[in-house]
This record gives sequence, structure tokens and C-alpha cells, in this order.
Amino acid sequence: MSTKRNRVEVAAFQTSKKGNYYCGDSYFYTETEKEFICAVADGLGNGEFARESSKAVIDVIKDNIHASIEEIIRHCNKELTGKRGVVLGILKFDFNLKRYSFSSIGNIGVITVTNDGKKKRNIPNAGYLAGYHRKFAVETGKLDDILNFFMYSDGVSDRELSERYFLNEDVNQIIDTYKYKSGQYKDDDTTLIAMRYTS
Repeated sequence: MSTKRNRVEVAAFQTSKKGNYYCGDSYFYTETEKEFICAVADGLGNGEFARESSKAVIDVIKDNIHASIEEIIRHCNKELTGKRGVVLGILKFDFNLKRYSFSSIGNIGVITVTNDGKKKRNIPNAGYLAGYHRKFAVETGKLDDILNFFMYSDGVSDRELSERYFLNEDVNQIIDTYKYKSGQYKDDDTTLIAMRYTS
């Protein structure tokens, strides 16, 4: 699936664990006049209950897209009381300030790739969200005129992430190549979102 918006082009791939009907991952992205937000939630375990938790978190994010990442995570944590926990990544762009910010809790990864091919992989906060208070950091950076971002769940392997095609400028080609090379059947729920920001 691919979407071209004013400043951010997005392509996404998602599949469930081999043998499962439900994918325990959920994702969401949207662009407004002032900002862009993307989130990936991975319910602990897999199957229907993992899906229930990840979807609940994404529904909270959809209702709070203009809130800060800190506020969004607090709302998500509250929603998870009594449910299976999730790992979560949230990425936001502020077009006016030309800044991006993100937080990743658990094994949701975020990679930035500059237009000259410099790749930076960010280390997530440890743990997961499950309804109780936990500490987490929010990283920030400058939005260059052109910048690629990748957000992914743990079904995407380190070996796959090191492939040269991740340096491609075209997010659709990256996702198409990933889909072709990674095969149809995965050992875990898998979500990969490729985003290209252009000022």
C-alpha cells in the first residue's frame, strides 16, 4: 500500500505470522497541514488478543494526533489496563519547526537515511506498555530537505535491514523489493513502513 501526500510519501507492508489469520501488529499514519504522524504497535505474543491490544492503541493515537508523543503514550498506557501489553513506536514531523521526534518502546525499530545514504539506526527504550507507568525517552532531530525513515516490527530481520535496496530513494520500490525478497511466509508478525519526507 502506498500513499502520496503533500510532503511525505508512504509505502507499507504487513503480514501475519505463518499459520495465523490475525496479525498482532497495527499501524497508522496521517498528514495534516502542520504535521505528520506514524505509529506501529505490536501486541505481545500473536493472534487475536495481540491484535486487540495493538488496535486499541492505534485507535487512541488516531484520536490524539495533535498531542505530544509523551501525552499519546500516557493515553495508550491507560487504554491497555487489563489488556495484553504492546511494544510501540511513534514518529512525528513538525513541518513549521522542521523537526522530527520519535519514541520507540520495545522492539519497534526506527531508521533514518539521509539523501546521501547515511543510515542511522536508533536504539529503542527497553520494555513494553501494559497499563502501568514507565520511563521512556523521546528523541528529536532536524528534518533535512529530503530524508527517508523506516519503522518496523521485529518480523523484519537485521539481515534484511542491511540490504542495499534500503538506500533507494523510491519508497514503493523499497517495499516491493522487500516483499519479493522476504517471501510470503514470515516467522513473526511483520510490519515495515517506508516514509520519504520532502520539504
